[in-house]
Amino acid sequence: MTSRLRICFSLLSIGPLYAASVSGRVELRDSRETAVRKAKNYSGVVVWLEPASGNAARAPATKLRAKMIQKNKTFIPHVLAIRVGATVDFPNLDPIYHNAFSNYDGQLFDVSLYPPGSSRSVRFTRPGIVRVFCNIHASMSAVIVVLDTPYFAVTDAKGTFEISDVPPGQYVMKAFHERATPATLDALRRQVTVTDDDDAVLSPIAISESGYLPIPHKNKFGHDYPPAPDEGGLYPTSRK
Repeated sequence: MTSRLRICFSLLSIGPLYAASVSGRVELRDSRETAVRKAKNYSGVVVWLEPASGNAARAPATKLRAKMIQKNKTFIPHVLAIRVGATVDFPNLDPIYHNAFSNYDGQLFDVSLYPPGSSRSVRFTRPGIVRVFCNIHASMSAVIVVLDTPYFAVTDAKGTFEISDVPPGQYVMKAFHERATPATLDALRRQVTVTDDDDAVLSPIAISESGYLPIPHKNKFGHDYPPAPDEGGLYPTSRK
């Protein structure tokens, strides 16, 4: 009897015996970006599933550390999706100083100025959209999408995505794209049913960038950026 109880308890502790994958494809439309219009690059869209019950999804606390590097005066990846409670490292791989920060939307943070070869870390404690900038280089920007669910994915260049290990149940699919309006994103929500006998393939998701207006950002003090520092000697320049 004791052995049977132990077996039952062990099965309950590891969660459902079956988990499916939910996959699909995103297409961006009405874009002004060259990479989208000419190269058909549909990367950087975050797609996730939330339980239809409204309760936070329960799953093992895995992958609670991520990385967003700074190299060639660029944040890589440009769009990063993480779960609430995750810590993001910001290693500086450039030969110059950087200062990653976010002063609106999502979680506010400022890792201060730090030198080449070093790193700073930030733990994200609540869901939201975090827009990341560098206080030294106005051209640097990125987005961290903090989610209260473990079921998410980011599209690749072809626009495809796959969310793995989703237990059977009813979910609401949501998406985020940095060049789409809130109204456009709200209209994308759909009900998704995950069963215990097959993986789910969603119908194509079309996201229009119509109505998106880029807004110049300020530095971390709320001021305009000063002229860009002269770093020509640290980066190779192309010769025509």
